[in-house]
Amino acid sequence: MTRSTAAIKKISASAPKNVASPKPTRKVRPTERKCSIASTVGILSDAWTFLVIREAFFGARRFEEFRSGLEITRQTLTERLRRLTREGIFREVRYSETSSRVEYKLTKSGIDLYPTFMALMQFGDRWLSSADEGPLQLIHEGCNAVSKPIVACSCCERRIVAKETHYQDGPGAGRSSVDASKRTRRTADDFMRGRPSSVSQALEVIGDRWSFLVIREAFYGATRFDQLQAELGIASNILTDRLARLVERGVFKKRKYQTTPERFEYLLTPLGADLHGPLMMMMAWGDRWRAQGQPPMLLKHDLCGKTFTPVVVCNRCGEPVHAHNMKYRMRYNPDMFGGSKSGRAIVPGRV
Repeated sequence: MTRSTAAIKKISASAPKNVASPKPTRKVRPTERKCSIASTVGILSDAWTFLVIREAFFGARRFEEFRSGLEITRQTLTERLRRLTREGIFREVRYSETSSRVEYKLTKSGIDLYPTFMALMQFGDRWLSSADEGPLQLIHEGCNAVSKPIVACSCCERRIVAKETHYQDGPGAGRSSVDASKRTRRTADDFMRGRPSSVSQALEVIGDRWSFLVIREAFYGATRFDQLQAELGIASNILTDRLARLVERGVFKKRKYQTTPERFEYLLTPLGADLHGPLMMMMAWGDRWRAQGQPPMLLKHDLCGKTFTPVVVCNRCGEPVHAHNMKYRMRYNPDMFGGSKSGRAIVPGRV
């Protein structure tokens, strides 16, 4: 036995027995607040998915109608139509009994996204339209008047604003694991494809899913970087990017609350606070179609003291607006935006 071998054995013999090797650290899966807004955001924050739904409200049903109106690639359109069918927003209907081709028609849950689109449209008209009026003028059939719908309390029928609304846990409250695919950082798509649209402008300002959720947390009271990061489980570089973008677009304003080290809080501007209505309508849709009767959060209106469901109503007569009782006039030439190529002689709701 060599001297070195003996030394190794001596060291081994003196080592403590039964010492467990360190266990590998378990990676904690990120969780997020259960919230019906998130389920709706998952649909509308993807630009192509949103645009396909928008064209369906303008009467598109067939593959080529969607493709020509949006100038979208066949592969991308196929993926979005399959996804929307899988999620129950569209249903496939054969042209005829002898045809293998299908049309894509909005289901009840798809049509029920219309009030959310109306809330986003009014936000876009108020804050983002360069003209005196937006691209569409709405007419409510119930009162036959030009309408600018508002988000209202279902109990007292008055307009709801963020500072007069409080949140409390509902029967579905809690936290859930985040699907890794939802946390992937993706390049922002272009919401401005096709026809002029105040809804597109609103979604372009808000941005992607992370931006939606940052704004949501602001309505729940989070104002500081560490609060937002802890609640969302978001990487610091992504949060920094989204906050900078939302400040640039006028949703937040920065206010210094500490000098050494320098710290800021992010406060909603009047423009940002006005996103409350659209987000509440996203919550209402998610509660109806995704929460399975267990809404994660309940809304209380301070003015009437009641728990309410947000609804979109005509600002003239106060009646709820739906896709079937609203008409519109276009303030642009649809032939310049795929209208002449679609082959549609009649567009639903157009006057």
